[in-house]
Amino acid sequence: MSKPDQLLVDIAALVESAQSNQMSLTVVTGGGVITGRLAPEAVWRQRVAEVLTDSARLTEFSAAFTAPAGPTATDGPPTHLHFHVARILQGTVGIPETGGMYRVAIEDVGAWTVGDFSYSDS
Repeated sequence: MSKPDQLLVDIAALVESAQSNQMSLTVVTGGGVITGRLAPEAVWRQRVAEVLTDSARLTEFSAAFTAPAGPTATDGPPTHLHFHVARILQGTVGIPETGGMYRVAIEDVGAWTVGDFSYSDS
């Protein structure tokens, strides 16, 4: 998508300004489908840094996520969606099953819907 969807930008701005992590969203980007909950960038960065810090081989990378973020909602509109508890949908499963942390450029989103998808065996 060459020009970001303004409604999606507005949703991302609300997540940032309200510091909420309850907004569920599903997006199609680059042919893949990601479904989960949005988080404010600062919260997302903190969680990724914690995961990296707990890793014996990746600890040094945590500093990249604890460094001050780029432009914030007050500096301009958000440019990325920050998913947590998210899955990449593949066939009849979501990867990873427990959910992961994904950062998606808003301009790369081709389609989206409010809510997240889950699977059942029935």
